[in-house]
Amino acid sequence: MKKHILLTGKPGVGKTSVIKKILPLVGMNAGGFFTEEIRVMERRMGFRIVTLDGTDGILAHSECNSNYKVGKYRVDLDSFEKVAIPALEDAIKNKSIVVIDEIGTMELFSMRFKELVSKILNSEKTLLCTIKENGDAFTEDIKKRKDVILVTVNYENREILPEKVFEMLRTMKK
Repeated sequence: MKKHILLTGKPGVGKTSVIKKILPLVGMNAGGFFTEEIRVMERRMGFRIVTLDGTDGILAHSECNSNYKVGKYRVDLDSFEKVAIPALEDAIKNKSIVVIDEIGTMELFSMRFKELVSKILNSEKTLLCTIKENGDAFTEDIKKRKDVILVTVNYENREILPEKVFEMLRTMKK
């Protein structure tokens, strides 16, 4: 039985936007986090993590001091784990849908995050997440699971996807 929905697609295609448009539809049933760009005078400087209950922290920043690097960004693992881990643990305990935006290169530096993703996938909860298109072994294994629906977001379908994905979530819950 399918119980998880993974949104994938090229960077910048609108995966996070699709997730953000689904959130008001699922309401209080969901917990977890999404990411936002940090911009300073039109320049992207990094990424912020925002939990569904409004807590936020730095995921990565070009001026962060860290050994974990993706492109020009350095991942603030402490900040990410301080915000993401409690949000996911709370969602596992108290919500029916766990939202993760995203299971990507920056987030996967955290072993605690990887362990929680595995725990969620093997639980009774529904995972709604974005996942990087070109994966590593960890993300490719997730995409190959029998209980996931992989949805590719592109410029043609991103406007209709929030409703479609919400409908998929509703039928899974029955």
